[in-house]
Amino acid sequence: MKVSFKKASYGFVLAGVLVLAACNSAGSASSSGNDAPSASPSASASTPASPSASAGGGTDAAASPSASAPASESAPASAAPTKVSAEVAAEIKELMKLAKEGKAPGISYVAHDSLIDDVKKDWGKPDSDDMAGKGFYAVYSKHHAAFGYNKGSQLFDIRSSDAKLQKLTLLQIEQTLGKPSSTTKSGDDTIYVYETGNEFQLKFAIPKSTGKVDHISVFSKTGSFNNMAG
Repeated sequence: MKVSFKKASYGFVLAGVLVLAACNSAGSASSSGNDAPSASPSASASTPASPSASAGGGTDAAASPSASAPASESAPASAAPTKVSAEVAAEIKELMKLAKEGKAPGISYVAHDSLIDDVKKDWGKPDSDDMAGKGFYAVYSKHHAAFGYNKGSQLFDIRSSDAKLQKLTLLQIEQTLGKPSSTTKSGDDTIYVYETGNEFQLKFAIPKSTGKVDHISVFSKTGSFNNMAG
């Protein structure tokens, strides 16, 4: 009976050890099961990396705006002044050619040679005829013209305000004829003077308000002083 009791006791102890081992094993398994949920947030926390990856994958798309921005910003700097067209340049050169002869386009009278009496005979009474500056000025609005003449009736200034001339700008004039010989002011107008030779000047009157030609003047430097007395 004693021996069998001992065996039985040994059997109970062995069973207890096995049960304890099984419990430890279960505890360790349950503890590793607790780690899994804690790992999930960590993985989900790294999920926002996907936008960064998509930004990386979309780097070209993201870079496009920044790449195009400098191009648009540099556009004004690279824009060169508009070059005068061949047609406009030819028109301005023709003005200079006529001015060397004392003429303005579309007007048959000649500065220094023609008389105001000839104009009045052909065109009739002017809209206004008053003393101004170095002589008298007769204005013909219908013809977009005005004539300066001295007391001897000699024309010394022929002006034209034709609509075609009023499209010209200083930039176009300077690109064709170069810089003016001199400039003067007359109210809001700046007068740009080009010497054509010993006798005549070609003048462009440009108001500050428009930046375009108001009228041109073919001016005889000697005619304005001749026959003023008497």
